[in-house]
Amino acid sequence: MCCRSNAAFHREMKMRIEHVAMYVKDIEKAKDFFVKYLGGRSNDGYHNKKTGFRSYFISFDDGARLEIMHKPEMTDTEKPINRTGYAHIAFSVGSKARVDELTRLLEADGYAVVSGPRTTGDGYYESCVLVIEGNQIEITV
Repeated sequence: MCCRSNAAFHREMKMRIEHVAMYVKDIEKAKDFFVKYLGGRSNDGYHNKKTGFRSYFISFDDGARLEIMHKPEMTDTEKPINRTGYAHIAFSVGSKARVDELTRLLEADGYAVVSGPRTTGDGYYESCVLVIEGNQIEITV
């Protein structure tokens, strides 16, 4: 009665991140952002009329999915950049030119560019932008 090693167990499971979720105050604005700027495709949404909970799944070309959610009476505290928890969601746009282009577009549309575009010390070409309700996204090659 011997157990398999953790490594063998995980290899057999073929683990992957299924989706990432975030709560937002303005769910329609958040949905429109990910569709307009990042090429996401939204489902028709879900609404639990009893609890007021709403959500959309935004799908991207490589199969990644983002769930944006809202429920009444949520607390929205300040989100300093240097905090514990999730720091950002990174989106690969395919080239340095596209990183530059999307960063300029977001800035022109009023979003705050936190850094970049630049090559980081570990070799990434990226920019970081504050978007939906103070949440940060990273745009990278």
